[in-house]
Amino acid sequence: MSRIKPLVTSEDWWTVWIGAALLAAVFSGLVDSVPTVPRWSSLLSGMPPDRIAPLLVLLVSIAILTGVATRALGRDAWAYLKAFPVVFVLATAAFVAGANAVFAAYGLGYALWALVAGLVVSNLFGTPDWLKPGVRTELFIKIGLVVLGAEVVFGRMLTLGRYGIIVAWGVTPVVLLVMFWFGRRVLAMKPSFAMIVAAATSVCGVSAAIATAGATRARKDELTLAVGMTLIFTVLMMVGMPLLCQALGLDPVMAGAWIGGTVDSTGAVAAAGEFLGPDALQTAAVIKMIQNLLIGVIAFAVALYWVMRVEPSSSGHPRLGELWTRFPKFVLGFIGASFIVSVVLAPALGSERIDEALDVTSDLRSWFFCLAFLSIGLESNFRELGRHMARGRPLILYVLGQAFNVVLTLLIVWLVFSGAVFEVPDLQVRN
Repeated sequence: MSRIKPLVTSEDWWTVWIGAALLAAVFSGLVDSVPTVPRWSSLLSGMPPDRIAPLLVLLVSIAILTGVATRALGRDAWAYLKAFPVVFVLATAAFVAGANAVFAAYGLGYALWALVAGLVVSNLFGTPDWLKPGVRTELFIKIGLVVLGAEVVFGRMLTLGRYGIIVAWGVTPVVLLVMFWFGRRVLAMKPSFAMIVAAATSVCGVSAAIATAGATRARKDELTLAVGMTLIFTVLMMVGMPLLCQALGLDPVMAGAWIGGTVDSTGAVAAAGEFLGPDALQTAAVIKMIQNLLIGVIAFAVALYWVMRVEPSSSGHPRLGELWTRFPKFVLGFIGASFIVSVVLAPALGSERIDEALDVTSDLRSWFFCLAFLSIGLESNFRELGRHMARGRPLILYVLGQAFNVVLTLLIVWLVFSGAVFEVPDLQVRN
């Protein structure tokens, strides 16, 4: 029983179950369409009346699935269900804005408008307490990523894997160690605080911060500040990195690899990649997934270092089970979806049926991404971060560390994907 309990009490596992259920419904033919917002030039045509009923069905369906998960995770499901319709309506408004012909022509899609809507509410009015239970960034984005796995051809993952390992595993430990040393020796920060900021910057944002906070027994206020700072700057990088990639003229695969290796949050990586198209999105997602594999290893290594060097007199010892405990389980859902669709379903159903199903899963994934981007905005408050930054040392560590990360990752990405050193991988992306 103790082994089964984590399968129903872990958010990561619930994202796998929900993602798997959605994919099963699509590929079995139970769900053959997901409502979308058509391209429009006149506001009156932005939301045709015939889309209202399907949108209500989608709202209820997502609310039931995520509401069950919320209840199983020990949260107030009723409070969530009361708040979620408002979150869904705001996400729908973002889709409507992104479907405008003029905005679409300039690449201003739903991801940007969802983020802007959330930031406006959070920073101008403050996210109301009654709405906060409906803000579930990690749950939404992880479900979306499991669904995204179906769109990523497994052969592509294997092809990109060796290049992704060079980009993600080669840069991440270097950035982590340099930032920790700089935070401790130059900025005189507490070891636990320096490590949390370094891990959040070098690995994958909030998840890495939480993992290393547990390994270092950091104070709650240290984790809160690190997470808050990471969320704010993740938003800025989510918007800024695609613009920088375009300014530098990077091709989509190089741009996606750079984004995947530098943007802190998995959800923000997907959003930034979405801005640049399917090539960049899938490359960024795969690179980030490969980087995410380091969470458990780094958490275990940090715990071992803390017991041996930082707090040698503390009780307890790092366990091998820590690797599994810290491992983000939704990554298994992503890889599993990719493998099953590419290796099992594609030969059995044929390319035409697979393409039809993936059109539906793509629309599903976009809805969960939109809900996540909106939630990121609703959770990001610039004023709160400013109040915590009076002494400036965490900000200095983050900015300098991220700058080092961006430059070093770009160098490695160029070496790997430019053809100057390695053979350029042949990556086929479904359009």
